[in-house]
Amino acid sequence: MRAPIGDFDNARPAPDCLDLLTQPVADAVRAWRGGVPADQLLYVDTDPEIADTAAFVEHHGADLLDRSANCVVVAGRRGGESTLAACLVLSRTRVDVNGVVRRQLGARKASFAPMDSATGETGMEYGGITPIGLPAGWTLLVDAAVVDTEWVLIGSGRRRGKLIVPGKAFAALPGAVVIEGLGVATG
Repeated sequence: MRAPIGDFDNARPAPDCLDLLTQPVADAVRAWRGGVPADQLLYVDTDPEIADTAAFVEHHGADLLDRSANCVVVAGRRGGESTLAACLVLSRTRVDVNGVVRRQLGARKASFAPMDSATGETGMEYGGITPIGLPAGWTLLVDAAVVDTEWVLIGSGRRRGKLIVPGKAFAALPGAVVIEGLGVATG
C-alpha cells in the first residue's frame, strides 16, 4: 500500500512486520491497545545509511521535516538520583532539555543520555529509538505539535525502517505526558 505521507510505495501494517522490529517495539505492537488500531501503525523499509533526519529528508522529501519526529532519551539528575525519560518532538525542532524537560522531571540538571545508556536501556539502535516499546515506568514527554500532526514518521527501533503513526496515538502511549513547547524552533 502507499504510505499516507512521504514517497513510500510499500507501507505495511506494523503487526505484519514484527520480525523487522527490535524486540521491545515488536512486543509493544503485539500488545497494542487504544483508540488507534494496530494496523494503522505502518512500517516502511528505509536505507539505514540515511536514517538521520537531514539525510533522510533530503532523500525522501523536504515535506517530511514537518511530518517526522525524533525520539531522544534524556537523563534528569537530582542529588545522587538519575532518571531516564524519552522526549518526542517534531524533527524541525529541538528538545528544550534545560527548561521544559528539567522542570517536568523535577531535576536539578538534565541532559541527553549517553548513547550506550540510551540504547542499552531501550533495547533499540542509536538513530532508530522510538516511543513505541520504551521500558515500563519511563516518562514519555510528547510535544503537543506531534499529537496534532495527522501522520508522523518515527524510528522503528532500528536504523533500517521507519514507522508512520497517527499523531494522536502518541498521547495514549504508556507514561505519555503531552506538553506545549517541549520542542523549540532550531536557530
